[in-house]
Amino acid sequence: MHIRNHITILGLAFITGCSAASEPQEETNMHSFTNRLAQEKSPYLLQHAHNPVDWYPWGEEAFEKARADDKPIFLSIGYATCHWCHVMEHESFENEEIAALMNEAFVCIKVDREERPDIDNIYMTVCQMMTGSGGWPMTIVMTPEKKPFFAATYIPPEGRFGRIGMKQLIPRLSDAWENRRDEVLNSASEITAVLGKQTAQGSGAELEPKLLEAGRKELMRRYDKRHGGFGSQPKFPTPHQLVFLLQHGDDEGIAAVEHTLEEMRKGGIFDQLGFGFHRYSTDREWLVPHFEKMLYDQALLAIAYTEAYELTGKEFYAEVAKEILTYVQRDMTAPEGGFYSAEDADSEGEEGLFYVWTAAEMKELLGDDHGFISTAWNIAEAGNFRDEASGKMTGKNIPHLSKLLGADDAERLSAPRKKLFDVREKRIHPLKDTKILTDWNGLMIAAFAKAARAFGNDGFLQTAIAANAFAEAEMKQENNGLWHRYRDGHKAIQGHLEDYAFMIFGLLELYESTLEIHYLETALKYNEILTASFVDKAGGGYFMTADDAEKLIVRPKELYDGAIPSGNSVQMLNLLKLARLTGRSELERQAVETGKAFSESMTRSPSGFSQALIALGFAHGDTLEIVVVGDRDSEETRKMLETISMVYKPGKVVLFKDSADTGKLAQIAPFTKEQGMVDGKTTVYLCRNFACEQPINSIEKLKKRLK
Repeated sequence: MHIRNHITILGLAFITGCSAASEPQEETNMHSFTNRLAQEKSPYLLQHAHNPVDWYPWGEEAFEKARADDKPIFLSIGYATCHWCHVMEHESFENEEIAALMNEAFVCIKVDREERPDIDNIYMTVCQMMTGSGGWPMTIVMTPEKKPFFAATYIPPEGRFGRIGMKQLIPRLSDAWENRRDEVLNSASEITAVLGKQTAQGSGAELEPKLLEAGRKELMRRYDKRHGGFGSQPKFPTPHQLVFLLQHGDDEGIAAVEHTLEEMRKGGIFDQLGFGFHRYSTDREWLVPHFEKMLYDQALLAIAYTEAYELTGKEFYAEVAKEILTYVQRDMTAPEGGFYSAEDADSEGEEGLFYVWTAAEMKELLGDDHGFISTAWNIAEAGNFRDEASGKMTGKNIPHLSKLLGADDAERLSAPRKKLFDVREKRIHPLKDTKILTDWNGLMIAAFAKAARAFGNDGFLQTAIAANAFAEAEMKQENNGLWHRYRDGHKAIQGHLEDYAFMIFGLLELYESTLEIHYLETALKYNEILTASFVDKAGGGYFMTADDAEKLIVRPKELYDGAIPSGNSVQMLNLLKLARLTGRSELERQAVETGKAFSESMTRSPSGFSQALIALGFAHGDTLEIVVVGDRDSEETRKMLETISMVYKPGKVVLFKDSADTGKLAQIAPFTKEQGMVDGKTTVYLCRNFACEQPINSIEKLKKRLK
């Protein structure tokens, strides 16, 4: 039986429609209620702490209560900057009548998907299987044993446009639980069994290089030649797809990426005043975004723009990357050094209000500059975008460019932009989600470290170093494992695959930018933890959770690259780089086994695994392994390293052997033991495609060889 039919067994209309969008405010509702969420640290859970719903956090207390009271679980999953999560809270969870129905029928659990991606992964898979779509808020009704039998996304308080409402749904679910228990339990068991089969896929064949071209072709079929990007609408940036096309090296693909990067920077998806990118565009033109800003988008997009600069040398891409990172330094960096998670879309109860302007407001503020700004940013008296529901012009404007500005016009725009930004800063700001997540911080460390190297920017490097120092000080467990979340001095939740894999990614970039060996040592230690506790020995790749983590109805394993690349995809590339850096062939074998986990799904739709394609390209592409031996503080060494850094080659890895401490690197990379300085000069050892060349100790010869 197809899994979607389970919903009709219970006589319930299944609910579709989803939003992976915006935000709510961390506010106290005008109720006297306080539930168990008041002691939590998650901003999302705290937003619901004063709902009349008797919420529990995920934990054994809730499941014991459900078993004792013989009630099903109402599981609601979302995140602090999700717009439709906020809508559902206001409409239903703050509604005392609906809350009373929920409290009578269910034990109610709230989960922050960003704190518990393992729980979210399992039940999102269920939601997609049962309804054909997914998103947040996600609603799951399940047995006290965590087995689901109903799934939905946003549910209105009352039925509308064929969508069942909470007031009608709750009695139906309650009746099914009370009077048709056997059907419910059988349905839940069958759904769980199907879920288990999906997550227990065996290891497939080794990934073949032909997937690279198949993935490129698949992406190019979806390329929007007019507006850039891939697909129609809504449009997500998906930067790892862009990086794959850049590294693949095909002229058509590179041109598509350049077009996309330019169109996004011109559009309303980019905050023209304060910098940084919004979550995604609701239209093809990149004009009207969902206005939340996520840390991981800033990290991945900064990497994509930096990569484009390294490949093309065009200063425009460097400037955009610098703008993104400037926003993160200014608004998303905690005093302790780590990075905050997100900024909401809503302020004062309205999405995007913080970011939009009337023509009159701008005219009053800008005076003589108004004409130029209005033309440059497409400011109109009637507004420049339509209301999504009514189709009417809003009277508000989203600043965006019709064309990229030349140097003179960009300079002319600078002062008025600063004036408007300063005025905007006095508005009521959207909520900032101040929890610090290890995995997203790893991505951001990678972005700052990569940009620091590409642009010679020491400020970016110091930001990356400080963020890693924070992780070392605050996110480490006593056993050297990682915590997943930190907020207000409180660290919690055992680290997931993504925490380790993304931190290794960040540490490898940090090592290449500093050539300080302790970053490489730490990356190897995290890799050892993954090898010991996360590897799926039967199916290849890595589970999301450690062997000793909380037992859920299945042990999740994420392969597909969504808005964020999967931990398996990132770790596959990590393993390949670590193998080249250390000479340890067992790491390359583990990368092969990880790739096998993707095999079946990736063959069907390779573009859905773009980060894995990046790893596959690294494995099969031209390689360049470089060891530099010299005095760290000498001018000669500095020039050699700068020359190497200027070479764009995705298959390049660099090791530095300090003449003052040659033994330390040899312990990690034994093949460097005999490599030393020649004639007392800084010396470079080059190996291409597993064949090594004569050592080089002159800058002229190095430049010639690198060409």
